Amino acid sequence: MKIVVQVKLMPEAEQAAALRSTLRTVNDLACWVSQVAFARGVPREYELRKHTYLHLKAQGLGAQAAQHVIKKVRDAYTTLHANLRAGNLGKPKSRRRVKAESKPIAFRPEAAQPYDDRCLSWQYDQQTVSIWTTSGRLKNVRFVGYCDALKTLQQYRKGESDLIERDGVFYLVATCEVPEAERYEPDGFIGVDLGIANIATASTGYMAAGRGLNRYRKRQLDLRRKLQKKRTKSAKRRLKARARKEARHAANTNHIISKTIVTEAERTGRGLSLEELKGIRTRVRLRKPQRVALHSWAFSQLGDFIVYKAKRAGVPLVFVDPAYTSQMCSQCRYIDKRNRVDQGLFICRGCGVVAHADRNASHNIAQRGENVWNAGRESRVPATP
Repeated sequence: MKIVVQVKLMPEAEQAAALRSTLRTVNDLACWVSQVAFARGVPREYELRKHTYLHLKAQGLGAQAAQHVIKKVRDAYTTLHANLRAGNLGKPKSRRRVKAESKPIAFRPEAAQPYDDRCLSWQYDQQTVSIWTTSGRLKNVRFVGYCDALKTLQQYRKGESDLIERDGVFYLVATCEVPEAERYEPDGFIGVDLGIANIATASTGYMAAGRGLNRYRKRQLDLRRKLQKKRTKSAKRRLKARARKEARHAANTNHIISKTIVTEAERTGRGLSLEELKGIRTRVRLRKPQRVALHSWAFSQLGDFIVYKAKRAGVPLVFVDPAYTSQMCSQCRYIDKRNRVDQGLFICRGCGVVAHADRNASHNIAQRGENVWNAGRESRVPATP
């Protein structure tokens, strides 16, 4: 299982200047390679290398750095074409899609630059790295990180690492190959219903209310509006300082929720059942005031956190169809749109059961998860002689 570990670099002034200059140089050249690729119809990586490699070498890049710049550009176009095929950039001839197709891909000056083991070496005991730059190789560049992150980095790092700059601070994002725990045979399933009013509701009774996070998002939105209206230098400084603060807070909340759910499943020997919610933003039509809440809903991130934590713990996990889980009675299986009285109340028109709407949905998801698991389980019946 691949996970990423991020560490913070602590370079001296001269080292920071060299790193910043390197990122600016490689990303400027990546924009040039992108223009060449766009003009030639985005050829394959080997063909693109014929038209760009010598120029990159003449601009002062090392052999490995030049190869990484070309590969980064080609990977960016591969991702763009995949998004176009999947319809993530709108329908054909839509304004957003035409804009994406009509010009070369551009790279920000501080965009990530990949490094392999020839360009970057780690000294874990000293907590330093030796890294290639356009000014020469920098040695003894210190880095810091959390204890668990450093332990994972030392034991499981494998593959490339990305150098990025964020708000004047440099980070290395390393890829780690962490072994998955052996998956056990579950004794039942825990259904997890995801939502906005309640971020996650488990069939065990655990409920992560979204009231606090929603209020926090609203405060941040109001504050951003006030600062954007002022248009002063101090307001712009405040906006820059608060950038990504909301995203970090939401990610921390999702980490806590996912760890609680996975730990409970591991403790009780059960599996996890989640809803398959991909594409919900394109399917759902809402009024404008409600769109902010929908697009701020980090259900995909929470699902990803649950998935990788479950893999590390060996907890079985399945995805189920979310259709009618909020309208179906978990006791008698009767489906009616009127069963869902309001956001929090469920009253079955068939058997009269009264329950919390999200908790009822979580029981339905748990039942579907068990059905999916049983349908995919290998048969233990001996073969007929």
